[in-house]
Amino acid sequence: MAIQATLILIKPDGLKKSLTGNILTRLSETKLEIVGAKIVRVSRELAEEHYKHLKDKPFFEDLIKYIQGEFHGRRKVMALVYWGEDAISKCRTLAGATNPEEADPTTIRGAYGRITTSGVYENVIHVSANEKEAEREIKLWFKPDEIIVNIYPTKEIIEKEKKVRIWA
Repeated sequence: MAIQATLILIKPDGLKKSLTGNILTRLSETKLEIVGAKIVRVSRELAEEHYKHLKDKPFFEDLIKYIQGEFHGRRKVMALVYWGEDAISKCRTLAGATNPEEADPTTIRGAYGRITTSGVYENVIHVSANEKEAEREIKLWFKPDEIIVNIYPTKEIIEKEKKVRIWA
């Protein structure tokens, strides 16, 4: 039993359908710890980097629009890092098959996912595929200080002339 971290994204359709609570309740069955959570407005750059392994697929552009919320009028996702024993397989089992029509009805995708008439999979949730992808995705979506445990090695640097927004 390995201690792992996995990225979970509650996608724009999940947020639009107010499924956040239902999905978090289902994920709580894993007995894993949430060590990072935030709402993210997904830039095109972030979307393309997240799905770069699918860039040659004919549905790539729809995937980018989907994760950016263009199909749902919800231009945000909830990004979470779950951490604990066998986090990836536990979360993937609960999420179900990527294709909502092939997903067991007791899984998150089986219960809440659908395929649109244009063929877009609205599967409400993303879970990292394996440890290598989990590390890549977590580092893409989160900064080290946004996660409450040290899941990967870090280093400190001094940044100069960094422009940041503060409360007025």
